[in-house]
Amino acid sequence: MGSATGAPLPAAPPPPDAALEVRGVSKSFGFVHALEGVSFALRPGEIVGLLGPNGAGKSTAMKLILGLLRPDAGDIRLFGRDVHAEPLVAKQQVGYVPESPQLYEFLTGAEYLDFIADMYGMAGDGRQERIGRFVAALELTGHENSMLSGYSMGMKQKVALTSALLHRPRLLVLDEPLNGLDPRSARIVKDLLKSLAAREGVAVLFSTHVLEIAQAICDRIVILHRGRVLATGTVGALRDSVGRPGSGLEEVFLSLTGTEDIQGVVDALAR
Repeated sequence: MGSATGAPLPAAPPPPDAALEVRGVSKSFGFVHALEGVSFALRPGEIVGLLGPNGAGKSTAMKLILGLLRPDAGDIRLFGRDVHAEPLVAKQQVGYVPESPQLYEFLTGAEYLDFIADMYGMAGDGRQERIGRFVAALELTGHENSMLSGYSMGMKQKVALTSALLHRPRLLVLDEPLNGLDPRSARIVKDLLKSLAAREGVAVLFSTHVLEIAQAICDRIVILHRGRVLATGTVGALRDSVGRPGSGLEEVFLSLTGTEDIQGVVDALAR
């Protein structure tokens, strides 16, 4: 487990088969230091939670990984390829679900997913089977021909997740992906992610500010606080450290909010 002193952790050697390597990454916006010397890695088939209070730097880290922002220092590699040197090759291997997906609401669910498949250049053979697989798994069957403007927030979140999975990504980057989901749907998404990781070796970076959700879904977590990696390890190991004298983790956990209004989701994930 990493340091809990509040100082950035020294970069550990990345695993030889790393799906994602973030190495000494810093990013500032004017006088605001969003990230400072951030380093962590994911292996294929591993679900890693990016945990921290609002403003910790989670979304900035994800945008850097996706190539939407360029770091001021450090580098990011997806399966050994530099995200910024080879952006198209890198992005072809990533599926992304933002915190608040923006869908084309004048399309039906089926039309939107067909459009996404076209954007990825997916051939007609097999694309409908793959779309149908995720539509059924996420319990959207029967709603495919309805306009997205009539979908609930949770249904739109499921469509966004399906669109991120269509092209068989090797890395999923999910920013608060359980937003708007009821407990049953959250459990379905959890089971789907676990299956993709175990059966297909998909690596998952899962951003959340809720410790209980990270514990239910993730194999390991990276805690960001004020733009730095505060600690890393399994949730159990990190929770054991809370409350010890001098533990910087306590400050982070006390900063987390919103657990009461999602207690039903947390309970469903824990089963």
